[in-house]
Amino acid sequence: MVDTPGVEEPFSPASGKTNPADKGTWFGHPRQLARLFTTEMWERFGYYGMRALLTLYLTKHFLFSDQQATGLYGGYTALVYLTPLIGGLLADQFLGSKRAVKFGALVMAIGYFTLAFGGSPAKPYAMIDGQRYEVVVDNFVDRPTSSPNEARFVVDNGKKLQIRGNEDSSVSLLDNGTEVKRVAKGGFEAGADRNSLTVMIMLIALSLISVGNGFFKPNISTIVGTLYDQGDKRRDAGFTIFYMGINLGSVLGQFFCPILADTLGWWAGLSLAGVGMLISYGLMQFDGGRLTGYGDRPDGAPNKDVMIYIGALIAVPVLVFLFFNLMNSPPPAEGSGFVGYLLSLSLMGKLLFGTFIIAVPAILAWSYAKGTRTEAQMMTAAMVLIVFNVFFWTLFEQAGSSLTLFADRNTNRDFLGLFTMSAPQTQQFNPFFIVVFAPIMSIVWTTLAKRGLEPSIPVKFAIALAGVGAGFLFLVWGSTFASAGNNWQVGLWWLAGLYLFHSLAELCISPVGLSMITKLSIARVVGLMMGVWFLSISVAQYFAGIVAQFSSVDTVGGQVTNLKVSLDTYMHTFTTIAWIAIGAGVALFLLSWPLKKWMHGVN
Repeated sequence: MVDTPGVEEPFSPASGKTNPADKGTWFGHPRQLARLFTTEMWERFGYYGMRALLTLYLTKHFLFSDQQATGLYGGYTALVYLTPLIGGLLADQFLGSKRAVKFGALVMAIGYFTLAFGGSPAKPYAMIDGQRYEVVVDNFVDRPTSSPNEARFVVDNGKKLQIRGNEDSSVSLLDNGTEVKRVAKGGFEAGADRNSLTVMIMLIALSLISVGNGFFKPNISTIVGTLYDQGDKRRDAGFTIFYMGINLGSVLGQFFCPILADTLGWWAGLSLAGVGMLISYGLMQFDGGRLTGYGDRPDGAPNKDVMIYIGALIAVPVLVFLFFNLMNSPPPAEGSGFVGYLLSLSLMGKLLFGTFIIAVPAILAWSYAKGTRTEAQMMTAAMVLIVFNVFFWTLFEQAGSSLTLFADRNTNRDFLGLFTMSAPQTQQFNPFFIVVFAPIMSIVWTTLAKRGLEPSIPVKFAIALAGVGAGFLFLVWGSTFASAGNNWQVGLWWLAGLYLFHSLAELCISPVGLSMITKLSIARVVGLMMGVWFLSISVAQYFAGIVAQFSSVDTVGGQVTNLKVSLDTYMHTFTTIAWIAIGAGVALFLLSWPLKKWMHGVN
């Protein structure tokens, strides 16, 4: 997901400062926009550069199973979208946006550099019919891109037996290519010995980044909003320029961080993300007076900076506990059904999902009790769209988890015969397509609007859901051309095509989401509704990790044992979620007529 700031954050309102247009401009905009553009670009450089590496870091360095890694990834991204609610509120009431941004930048930088300290890689082993065996890896490289000559062996009485997975999920042990033993399905279980200290350091790092992001993410956009007077027609264009900084940083981070990780090691790629964050901090701290008078502490607000900073650091061990709980939550009991599934969720999942399913009906009940009939109908329309928003982002956000693992294992990443992309670099397709097609989509909507043909917001949401499903079906189609002859790999352009579909879908839903909430919400609870909107994205991120777990593949030492099984598993999962997305899109399309009526003219 590439963030799209569509409107000024309602929980951090503009300070009402004087329009600085008469003090010099930058491409016709306040010159401060250039500083904020660059600050956001470098922050997104670090965030997306690290995110591109995270799932592979967990599976290849720490040797977590696919299920553990994608679940942890989903929990991390869920917190990334939840903590800004608190950070925005604290900045609005006490810190001011500028102090919050600088504090968040420092905490995130510390988090990235901490994450880079991964220590020695985990050591794999295998349990075969209840007995433990050492696993050794020939030609092992502790990098995002594995050596094509890597091979895994079980050591049995001093003899190295190569591990080969079979299509029936059994495992063959080979001596010079000859099978000497076949382990039936379920009899071979891969594991790893991890340094508990480095795992703890990794979780602390993710917690620091989550906390820091909560202070940075909402408040940098707020400062952009304060550059313009109310009614200034340049505001939307200013946010569009700012939005390009987000995408530029995303492309650059997802290009250069993987290169350093592959060339020098994980530490280098992750440290580069930290360097980007330090540059972002420096641009705010040493602004040469360019941002004087913007994002300052609210008038009359007490100085509670130290207490807030200490409280933020105290939150880090709380998040570490949530991560530990997430990693160690038992699976639901067989046949326990949906209720059993909910009860088996981690504490983080229960908090997110529980808060969401309580908040939606509770706010609606309040709307019907306290608001007018029109207000209640508009709130109902908003809540329906919020629920479908969860569907969209749950499926869209496979990019950093299951789709990255698919790119690593079952994608031929040759780029026009010029070079080979690494798996993390394939995530660049999304921001690249956003930059290319955002202006085109804007022109399309404007042209349709002039002719009275622009789709309503619910129809745009429905198109987005169908589009994300179509992207997965496009990749599934490409998988039919994979065979043993090409090592069960799909061409890079099929994966790029998926991201094209997904990017166009994102442009149908992301730019209008924030604006839609502010227009449909009752004025007294617009901030609360914005909180529910971000909560829906946080819930979606968490469940995106759960969906990715359904595509989990058996690995030994971070490598799949059979690429045909891997391909079949991914395609089964992608086909299922594609039809779920298309079905949800059709359902919302059918609901669009009553929803449009309930929206009472809001476009």
